[in-house]
Amino acid sequence: MYKKYILLLIASVSLGLSSCSPFQVKSDYAETANFNTYKTYKLRIDDLKLNDIDKDRVLNEVSKQLQSKGLSVSENPDLIVNVKANHKKIQDIQSTRPYGMYGWGGPFGWGVGMNRTWTSNYNQGALTLDLIDARTQKLVWQGTGSGISVDSPKSKQKQIPEIVAEIMAQYPPQR
Repeated sequence: MYKKYILLLIASVSLGLSSCSPFQVKSDYAETANFNTYKTYKLRIDDLKLNDIDKDRVLNEVSKQLQSKGLSVSENPDLIVNVKANHKKIQDIQSTRPYGMYGWGGPFGWGVGMNRTWTSNYNQGALTLDLIDARTQKLVWQGTGSGISVDSPKSKQKQIPEIVAEIMAQYPPQR
């Protein structure tokens, strides 16, 4: 009985921690694809417009994740992995409730109050991983993740491996 409670507690904590991710990750797949037949891959980076440092981070982590799933690099692959990156400008506006003197009628009546508003602008990055069947040249799986802090080199260094791992956690798809 005691072991059941411990396992339930561990499962709850794991679920709670996994739901605290700063990233938005999703995936889609072709229902006709047989993912058990894919054993090899080759990276294609035609659309990867990143600096060399970030490109190495992304490609190394993608390869690491694919290899942890049992795939190996090949010049005659089963899957072609196309990696794309982009970013968009985000404007975050935050506001506080009015404060200050209140007049007749208490906090819900007439009076003077002050409101504070902050605006911050930043760039948010996203990665897309397309897995293409090399034989048919059709997309069989796609994973995307967004929420990378592009403006901070230290954040990117930490976040790129994390987001790639979260994206690849959805491969192969569970039917």
